[in-house]
Amino acid sequence: MKFGDRLAAWLFFAAALTATLSMPAAAATSEVSPTGFIVNLRYEVNATPHRLWEALGEPGKWWNPSHTWSGSAANLSLSRQASGCFCERWGANSVEHGRVVYAAEDSVLRLQGGLGPLQALAVDAMLTFAIAQKDGKTMLQVSYRVSGNASAGLQDLAGPVDGVIAEQARRLVAYAETGKAD
Repeated sequence: MKFGDRLAAWLFFAAALTATLSMPAAAATSEVSPTGFIVNLRYEVNATPHRLWEALGEPGKWWNPSHTWSGSAANLSLSRQASGCFCERWGANSVEHGRVVYAAEDSVLRLQGGLGPLQALAVDAMLTFAIAQKDGKTMLQVSYRVSGNASAGLQDLAGPVDGVIAEQARRLVAYAETGKAD
């Protein structure tokens, strides 16, 4: 990728991050400090655990395209197996958003990777989608644990990241329930 393309991609993500700064942060963010934060979200899903699992493997149908490098969610893929890639490919360009470190069908999908501008900060981040059946209902818990060097100023990114993760989780749930993310 040329320097101009990298700069444009970084500016795009910076603009998206800035736009989310004006959004109210969900109460789901905890343990916020200069060295990290945790986002925890819970949803009751009107779909079977298997349908939710299948939907996870189709990020191009539920991920908001404004939170991609290419501007098109259709360029996203997610292989739900250990060492699988949550990747984006367009033209001669590509990015690994996360690497699958744990996959248990209809139960847990865990990815390691700093999403968006977190990638350039060299943080350690773990995104977990936990699916459970409780009292005949499908429950989804999404957690994103981010840690890094204090110089990254992660306390300033906790709210915006919470907003982005919450948006993607809501879109995933809507897609699993209705076949449409919006």
